[in-house]
Amino acid sequence: MRPQASTLHFYATPPDPCPYLPGRKMVSVFADPRADMDVALYGRLARHGFRRSGRHVYRHQCPDCRACVPLRVPVEGFRPNRNQRRVWRRNGDLSVHVTKAMPREEHFELYRRYVDTRHPGGGMDDPSPTDYWRFIDSDWSDTDLVEFRQDERLMCVAVVDRLSDGLSAVYTFFDPEDAARSPGTLAVLWQIHEAQRLGLPYVYLGYWIAGSEKMAYKGNFRPAQGLRDGVWVGLDLKALPQGRGKILNEWTG
Repeated sequence: MRPQASTLHFYATPPDPCPYLPGRKMVSVFADPRADMDVALYGRLARHGFRRSGRHVYRHQCPDCRACVPLRVPVEGFRPNRNQRRVWRRNGDLSVHVTKAMPREEHFELYRRYVDTRHPGGGMDDPSPTDYWRFIDSDWSDTDLVEFRQDERLMCVAVVDRLSDGLSAVYTFFDPEDAARSPGTLAVLWQIHEAQRLGLPYVYLGYWIAGSEKMAYKGNFRPAQGLRDGVWVGLDLKALPQGRGKILNEWTG
């Protein structure tokens, strides 16, 4: 029997080695996969720090560690720094195409090259088409696949969920040969610009971990808010260099 819509249960995973901080253990809390999840409920959970992997909704909740900080960008006050303006200009030759989520062989081949190059031996490499789509897809979310192309060549795909109060950056994969273009930064800049255009207040970036090199780039999108003790508060990122610039939607020329 499926749980009633008014009841949502959560389950914790056993401690596993943390993929971000050596020597630590990670515990994740998952929403009951049998629950009647939808965009509205997921939006409420996202405001409490939850993320989506495929159709599964989870949050890191480690007993002895608070390093994972859910991060979101209030887009109205966003100012691109010098490097972000440079990334935007460097990719001015690309076209952007927004498509609804559906499996495409071209996307899978790009994803496969990306994970085989960027995450060898990490459990994501050598994926099958089924593995790929199980990770990307959800039968209840409002998901777009945002393509960045150089002429006809697919360079990057950003998986983006639409929520009532913003956009959620689910995952981005790109051609490893184009890493110098900073496609991950470009994808977040596009989502901030798109949220501004749609009048949505936030872009949710997932977890930011101060001690993780993989997560460091997220701290460059400012101002940023982090979820602490159930409250979204401004993050103190003064240690990071900050550039000055116009609001992104005034800076696209």
